[in-house]
Amino acid sequence: MSTLIHAKDLNFLLYQVFEAEQLTELNRYKEHDKTTFDSILNTAQGIATDYFVPHNAKADQNEPIFDGANVKTIPEVKIAWQQYAASGLLSAQHDYEHGGMQLPTLIHMACHAFFMSANPSTAAYPFLTAAAANLIQAFAAPQHKQTFLPAMFDGRFAGTMALTEPNVGSSLGDLTTKAIPQADGNYLIKGQKMFISGGDQDITENIVHLVLARIHGAPQGVKGISLFIVPKFKTYLDGSVAESNDVHLSGLLHKMGYRGTTSTVLSFGENDQCQGYLIGQAGDGLKYMFKMMNEARVGVGLGAAMIGYRGYLESLNYAKNRPQGRLADEKDPSSKPVNIIEHSDVKRMLLAQKSYVEGGLALCLFAARLIDEHQAADNTDSAILLDLITPVVKSFPSAYGPKANDLAIQVLGGAGYTKDYPVEQCYRDNRLNPIHEGTYGIQSLDLLGRKLWQHDQQGLKILLQRIHQTLDEVSDDAAREIATIFCKHLATIEKTTNILGAALRQGKIKQALANSALYLDMFGKLLVAWLWLEMVNKAVKAFKESTHQEDIDFLAGKIQAARYFIMWELPEIEHQAKLLISFDETCSMMQNDWF
Repeated sequence: MSTLIHAKDLNFLLYQVFEAEQLTELNRYKEHDKTTFDSILNTAQGIATDYFVPHNAKADQNEPIFDGANVKTIPEVKIAWQQYAASGLLSAQHDYEHGGMQLPTLIHMACHAFFMSANPSTAAYPFLTAAAANLIQAFAAPQHKQTFLPAMFDGRFAGTMALTEPNVGSSLGDLTTKAIPQADGNYLIKGQKMFISGGDQDITENIVHLVLARIHGAPQGVKGISLFIVPKFKTYLDGSVAESNDVHLSGLLHKMGYRGTTSTVLSFGENDQCQGYLIGQAGDGLKYMFKMMNEARVGVGLGAAMIGYRGYLESLNYAKNRPQGRLADEKDPSSKPVNIIEHSDVKRMLLAQKSYVEGGLALCLFAARLIDEHQAADNTDSAILLDLITPVVKSFPSAYGPKANDLAIQVLGGAGYTKDYPVEQCYRDNRLNPIHEGTYGIQSLDLLGRKLWQHDQQGLKILLQRIHQTLDEVSDDAAREIATIFCKHLATIEKTTNILGAALRQGKIKQALANSALYLDMFGKLLVAWLWLEMVNKAVKAFKESTHQEDIDFLAGKIQAARYFIMWELPEIEHQAKLLISFDETCSMMQNDWF
């Protein structure tokens, strides 16, 4: 079995749960079929296995260095980048006429899952580049598309998002980077950005930074923010590279994990020579940037799920092959030790991991399916639902992926705490995901403070319609049992949402949002539990048609993981709901001087 993704799981999710072949009925994807999808997936798996996995630990142990002039990464990173670029995956979702494959987001995300499991640090470079290219394609002027996109698609240029500043953090409305208008219609950029992943490296000819800045004279706050293309090196219209664009690396940040990806402090315009090109309309920068940010949030969720998944598979393999101890009812000390997977508590830890990571992957692929429904079929409901669940897609895997990695270490015991096994690196790498692209707390405020109430709560209504459709399709006795439990907790979520919504409408904003992180966790558990029910429905149907024992075991495992999540994890929302609807002030009323 692959140590990246369980192949049966991925096929089950793509072709049975999310019905990828149905996408080929849409005009945009009509040239594809299951054969082309499988071919692309096999290519991604091959590159991830051959070029990304082998240096995952090496990149962690030999993080990029900066000698004051240049950044140096280990050679394997550039080789992996070149293999990825040569595969066409950087432009896979774009039109045929632009050199793309018109690949569905669902399949493209499944491809990326292999790379995030194999080596999240090196995978960050193509992921950021593809996201930056998508933004430029959507909003930039034709001449800037012509200048930068071909080089980004073929891997000559990389891309980044440069938002955060040293004294600003996530509060982008307070940013201070300036954009000074010039006579030629372009701008001089001046300021500093921090925590810029991939902000400098030695794997590409040029780096295309997407920089948020405030045009001179623009108002304070988010309405005064504009977005600019700022290349590391000045670039001619044909994509050839010229002299420095006055973008300088001030230093590298040394991280707990994700060490193979450079994390940088960048200075723009130290010599007043940094040229930037405005994207779209002045003052709309944050609106444009949200395309890349939302794409990144879904990508972060996928990365968190897949790092958790990698740890799960490593600990599962260890548990199946590590003999130690005997079962509780075995009294003969001379009997043969059993493999630790036989012990009930190890089964618990493995089952928890399975429920988190396979549920998290399903959540991310569901988001990808919604993107396809919206972009290729012009389905407005799918766009509204995607907007609602994006904070959850980012946050649930980011919270429960590291929990899975923690359990993976525990399964290995003392061995898991050493660098002889990859699970400790998985934990360190994954710990970043609850932080970047909007912390857990920021996502919770976004969900409870904004997303739930947009479009007259249409997103929630659409979600509930889909949930009830799944419930209507339950046809098996075992599924009915867990569906009944699910319905009880669904009612709790609906009641809690109504009470909090009423409080917000009455102006009790601080009280209603004080414990928003609890609501985000509740909502995430509900969403993943629903997807587990959906998987159970599909598994039950396939189970009745299966004759091979391997398939039967796989499907039985799906049903058992769903049972675990709904019976062990989902009920935790009842306590959270009580705290929320009582507007508990234990945390918010804590005084600074009492700490």
